[in-house]
Amino acid sequence: MSPQRNNAPAAALADFSVLVNRSIEDERIDLARAALAIARTEYPQLDPDSYLARLQGLAQRVRARLTRNPAPPETIAALNTVLFEEERFRGNVADYYDPRNSFLNEVLDRKLGIPITLALVYEEVARRIGLPLFGVGMPGHFLLKHYDVDGSQVILDPFHSGALLTLQECQQRLDQIYSGQMQLQSEFLSSVSRRRWLTRLLNNLKTIYLSGRNFRKALVMADLILAIYPRSPEDVKQRAALRYNLGQIRNALLDFEDYLKMLPEASDADDIRAVILSIRRNLASRN
Repeated sequence: MSPQRNNAPAAALADFSVLVNRSIEDERIDLARAALAIARTEYPQLDPDSYLARLQGLAQRVRARLTRNPAPPETIAALNTVLFEEERFRGNVADYYDPRNSFLNEVLDRKLGIPITLALVYEEVARRIGLPLFGVGMPGHFLLKHYDVDGSQVILDPFHSGALLTLQECQQRLDQIYSGQMQLQSEFLSSVSRRRWLTRLLNNLKTIYLSGRNFRKALVMADLILAIYPRSPEDVKQRAALRYNLGQIRNALLDFEDYLKMLPEASDADDIRAVILSIRRNLASRN
């Protein structure tokens, strides 16, 4: 019997894989459904439709505050009123690395999140009322931006109640995170694809689990990342290492071999070949 290739719960992984399939244009990816599919790896009984209905309800409340043809500043002000003044969504500064901050269902239930998940809530509510927003993958602090009709950019920080940021304030965010050791670059404020948005969310969770040495849950996140980018050599190699540490040596062997097929001239190719040889000897000794 061939080894099971994935550790992620089958239903959640299958749903997520469909949502991020390469045949789907990136801008058509349903971020909220994909985020809820990620959450189902931790909460298998989660009902996605109930949380999607909650996002729709928030959008309806924002829409009720708007005039017939609102300009973006009016829409942003209404979003901030509903989400941060009435609903009291906020950044979880007390327990930033709590995994619940990265699961959309928990963020909607607890009104607590980190920059990337609060941005996701904000973007999904805004999209439902016709305001297009784009994720901004600034190092250490995810943001949103809106392109105005004249081509200018408006930068928003959902972690800080939807504040509008100047470039100087973006630098201040970096200074707080990196102790003044990182200078703002124009590419830091580039919009990211929806696939990259989801990958960053998954990498956040994987890092949290790795820091707690919860390799099994980190492996689930690795499976989901590879559903987005199945030919990512570094992610294949990291999954191989996770599987090896969990004693899943047959699966680890498959991934190490795939990695070398993708990058036969990798700088660590000789080390990986030595690991593969060791695994093969181990398996042979069992027969």
